[in-house]
Amino acid sequence: MEEDLAHYFEIKKNKAGEFVAYFKYNNESIFWTEGYSSKASARNAIESIQKNGPNAELRESE
Repeated sequence: MEEDLAHYFEIKKNKAGEFVAYFKYNNESIFWTEGYSSKASARNAIESIQKNGPNAELRESE
């Protein structure tokens, strides 16, 4: 991982021993996934966000 990137994904284990994918900006967590039993599943979640996120619609609640 390059330290000079402003935004990046990071996979870490939580206290329950699950793998969680975090999206970070300037080293702060912006959002994160649910916990997964394998690192591969967390990587799949990241790939899904990268693939589907750019075309996601914006929904605002009142």
